[in-house]
Amino acid sequence: MSAVQTIVLNETQIDQKIDRLAFQIYENHSEETAIIIAGIEGNGYKLAELLTERLSKFSDMKVTLVSVFVNKQDPLAEKASVELEKADAEDKVVILVDDVLNSGKTFIYGIKHFLKVRLKALRTVALVDRDHKRFPVKADYVGLHLSTTLQEHVRVVLEGEKAVYLE
Repeated sequence: MSAVQTIVLNETQIDQKIDRLAFQIYENHSEETAIIIAGIEGNGYKLAELLTERLSKFSDMKVTLVSVFVNKQDPLAEKASVELEKADAEDKVVILVDDVLNSGKTFIYGIKHFLKVRLKALRTVALVDRDHKRFPVKADYVGLHLSTTLQEHVRVVLEGEKAVYLE
């Protein structure tokens, strides 16, 4: 990691992005009475919590928040897991959330669990999309598309004073 860091998004900008993402999700799924927001453990789950909180402020739909565990360093070392019974996801819309979409590896292994369930729809959310895809995954809802080099690192802070840094 570089010693130099640049603030890409400050707290106000992050809050605005989260509001916009929540509205987009609602606009596209307003006919649903219930949806599932599945956050990838870590910042993905924290972002999912914030999206759930925002959705509940202006929507009557029931939002179920669940955590998805994926070993980000070695996804094949441990099976991805979700704290949700498959039957509870049947015929529902699932929104998979992570903070940064880089290669697509974390999303692809997080999605794998839901492929064994008959869903109404599966959508993805990323606060920052770096667009360095190695896997055929895209984010349906994106807060910020950020052009970076492979050597740069995006660090997202969602607890305390929120910020997105490029390091």
